[in-house]
Amino acid sequence: MYAFDVTAGSKAELYRDLLAAMDAVTAGEADAIANMANAAALLWQYLPDLNWAGFYRMVDGELVLGPFQGKAACIRIPLGKGVCGTAAATRATQLVADVHAFPGHIACDAASRSELVVPIVRDDAVLGVIDLDSPSPVRFDADDAAGCEALAALLATRL
Repeated sequence: MYAFDVTAGSKAELYRDLLAAMDAVTAGEADAIANMANAAALLWQYLPDLNWAGFYRMVDGELVLGPFQGKAACIRIPLGKGVCGTAAATRATQLVADVHAFPGHIACDAASRSELVVPIVRDDAVLGVIDLDSPSPVRFDADDAAGCEALAALLATRL
């Protein structure tokens, strides 16, 4: 059993503690699905104002739904389509203040208003993406992006 002390202080402190918790639950575990499942649970538990937190995995050149917390989601996303497909194709974090203004947004949950997607890259290959959705517009900022990029860097070594 794990017991974590994830602070409710600054975002920097929150992501520092979340990174430590993610490190603890994934250390020594070789199974990528198990590690993504625990990571999704931690994201859901400790990041406020989310309606979806999880992963899409790169499988045969497209993104396929991985472990998540939230409502049922789209199963397959082509590269370059929607926020997740764009993040995977460009290998760049997508910080979207208003998903309705994002060309080609794929609405898996109509309640989602903002989204943060961070690619997970190892040895120049995209392994998948971390996907966070919020029912609030402008929920995510540069601090969230930096925090999730640090999480993605850790997970790239564990998937």
